[in-house]
Amino acid sequence: MRLSIIVPAYNEGKNIFNNLKVIVTALSEFSADFEVVAVNDGSKDNTASEIIRASEEDKRIVPCIYEVNRGKGGAIVEGVSHATGDVIGFLDADLDLPPTMLKGFCEKMKETGCDVVIGSKMHKDSKVDYPFARKVFSLCYYIMLKVLFGLKCKDTQTGIKIYKAEIIKKVASLQKVKGFAFDIEQLAMANKLGAKIEEMPITLNYTRAASFGRIKFKDVFKMFTDTMKIWWELRVTKKYKL
Repeated sequence: MRLSIIVPAYNEGKNIFNNLKVIVTALSEFSADFEVVAVNDGSKDNTASEIIRASEEDKRIVPCIYEVNRGKGGAIVEGVSHATGDVIGFLDADLDLPPTMLKGFCEKMKETGCDVVIGSKMHKDSKVDYPFARKVFSLCYYIMLKVLFGLKCKDTQTGIKIYKAEIIKKVASLQKVKGFAFDIEQLAMANKLGAKIEEMPITLNYTRAASFGRIKFKDVFKMFTDTMKIWWELRVTKKYKL
């Protein structure tokens, strides 16, 4: 089984080189066949050159570079288009979520035969340390998604997931959202396709100084409006050609 891990990065030039090496080390401990697709999402700093430098040192790091910022959802779509694995996953570039957790995710997929494994801050065994404001936001968003989409998973927004390639390739080809609501768009489509989704506990060490890190109020507002649009087009007008 070939594993592809997509790492979307925006203005992560200070840490991305070392973080990519950490990810490669973690993956090499349990997988003999993998790649790390590092996506530079139109960064304004030296993220692109640092990704290229890392890829020159280790050919298992695949650089994916473009100049105009597309948002995290857009970066994931671009990464999926370059991924060659049988299983394709995502991991945030800041490593708030340790890449060593991916071993358990892959074992969960193998043991259960599921199509998707997602990290959940709300899992009873999760060890999380992040701001109270984000906890409230996560709970409110979970309730909203439960009502709109009927998903059984409790947390759609944690930045560590793996999908069987045939599912995520199909979903990404139809994805419309480029902002923070892309996670629910992907999972809602996967659910509609009949994919079996499993949750895993996570360890989260939040490193951003502000409560929402880089997420601003306008991003939160757009996330909610995008979510409503996804529901409307998936459930009512049925514009997603699944």
